Amino acid sequence: METKHITSLAYGGMMAALVFAATAFFKIPVSVTQGYIHLGDGFILLGAALLGTPAIAAAAIGSMLADLLGGYTMYILPTFVIKGAVAFVAVKAFAKSRPLPITLCWLVLAEAVMVLGYFVAEWLVLGYGLAAALGAVIPNIVQGVSGVIVCAVLLPFQNRIKR
Repeated sequence: METKHITSLAYGGMMAALVFAATAFFKIPVSVTQGYIHLGDGFILLGAALLGTPAIAAAAIGSMLADLLGGYTMYILPTFVIKGAVAFVAVKAFAKSRPLPITLCWLVLAEAVMVLGYFVAEWLVLGYGLAAALGAVIPNIVQGVSGVIVCAVLLPFQNRIKR
């Protein structure tokens, strides 16, 4: 039993590092929002498929560290909560065996949580105002769609990973 917990912790740590790397190093700057579009969401969704519940903490921590080390300190708490929520929905997507189109709909829902979460955070929590929050919606949608695509492309390879 203890070995299972240690293995789960190790996989969670590796997934958090992978989410961090995909977020921090594979990004496209967005001048309108002073933010960036990244590939981290794809690995959050993939982590949910591979790890299940431990992926929630891995997503939240890896994404939060990318904001911390990238200089986006005002986003640390919103990112922690939002990316954890994205992973939670994604874990639910993979909790039952579903046809791929249904699973992809769940993943789109997970990314919709991200778009809505950042909209609310930028508008109400960070106080950027409604116009600025609306300006970030399209780049967040692009990021969410790219995350679903990355996950869909990498998902068939999960069976090759031995746990």
